[in-house]
Amino acid sequence: QVQLVESGGDLVQPGGSLRLSCKGSGVGFRFYNIAWFREAPGQEREGVVCVSGKNEYSETAHFAEGRFSISRDHAENMVYLQMTGLKPEDTAIYYCAAIHYTQRLYCSRSTRDYDRWGRGTPVTVSS
Repeated sequence: QVQLVESGGDLVQPGGSLRLSCKGSGVGFRFYNIAWFREAPGQEREGVVCVSGKNEYSETAHFAEGRFSISRDHAENMVYLQMTGLKPEDTAIYYCAAIHYTQRLYCSRSTRDYDRWGRGTPVTVSS
């Protein structure tokens, strides 16, 4: 079974950049749909970006377009979330999630479509 561990969260000033990492363990990690979610205090968890495990399909939330991007390193079993132009409203705990492509062919930004979750990494955007 795939396990996920996020890292890279930090305190960053508005306008700054940050790269989050999601390390996957287990066989066949490359065939998992992966998504990044975030949860701000008092708010519901929301999908940020996702990438599919068996095709090129991906999704990006409107608030992340032009600022955030997702990438994978199959050799290292890593998935990254590159964030630029950070704003205070991006402050949240960021989670990566996974589901095997045989259970869902295309990735999504819905929490219901994932069965593996990491514990999250905190991002604070403040001056």
